[in-house]
Amino acid sequence: MSKSRYAAALALAALVLAAPAAASHRAAMPTRIVSLSPTATEDLFAIGAGKQVVAVDNQSTYPKNAPLTKLSGYTPNAEAIAGYQPDLVVVSFDGNHIVEALGKLKIPVLVEPTASTLAQAYGQITQLGAKTGHASQAAVVVAKMKAQIATAVASVPHDEGLTVYHELEPDLYSATSNTFIGRIYTMLGLKDIADAADKTGSGYPKLSQEYIVAASPKLIVLADTICCGQTPAKLAKRPGWGTIAAVKDGGVLAMSDDLASRWGPRVVDFVQQVAARIKVLSGK
Repeated sequence: MSKSRYAAALALAALVLAAPAAASHRAAMPTRIVSLSPTATEDLFAIGAGKQVVAVDNQSTYPKNAPLTKLSGYTPNAEAIAGYQPDLVVVSFDGNHIVEALGKLKIPVLVEPTASTLAQAYGQITQLGAKTGHASQAAVVVAKMKAQIATAVASVPHDEGLTVYHELEPDLYSATSNTFIGRIYTMLGLKDIADAADKTGSGYPKLSQEYIVAASPKLIVLADTICCGQTPAKLAKRPGWGTIAAVKDGGVLAMSDDLASRWGPRVVDFVQQVAARIKVLSGK
């Protein structure tokens, strides 16, 4: 066989071998995704994988065009999930041993746990991009988030000694600087009053009325406006709270519960809103 014919035969063989591999790669991309994590739902739509999502859990309220169902992310049911014929299920934790249950049904599961840092949040977006065939779009989303957050952080003064109280619920559970949301506050130069009260290191101590009033935080973020109907006006009526600096000086920020509890692309909105209030309180 001549060298030219031998080379042509090798090239043809390479094409024949490569074609099934490429087809297999395309087939491996999920086309029927079930998301049981509100953050993953937001991530998937942000990176352009929304058309591949066939069902989301009952807490995935954003974006509005997400296919909301009665599926539970807290107590997931394998049979109910399987009814949507998914080729990928995304969860934030292994509730009801759902990973094993779906594994028996040959349904792949991706666990993306609650992020404790922005780096982890970025990593999950990147991972979903790789899993769904939207790696380049995911990279763009992450780069934009990093740039916008950096701009917001650079816009606030970091020498004012501002203190913050983050309210999870009216029963006064809060979040320390060792949590995802607490690290956001630290980035913005805020000191979290919950830190000194977290004797067990849980990251989410329950504070007392007296403790909060005595600490007199300059910024209060209400992350219980949807679940519990809390407002700055209601806050001001609590016994003794009228003396708190944040209440007296316009430092109470009512925030969407969802915005304050998820670690997807909309964390940028959270950072920007807090940064804007810091600048007002600092007179900048």
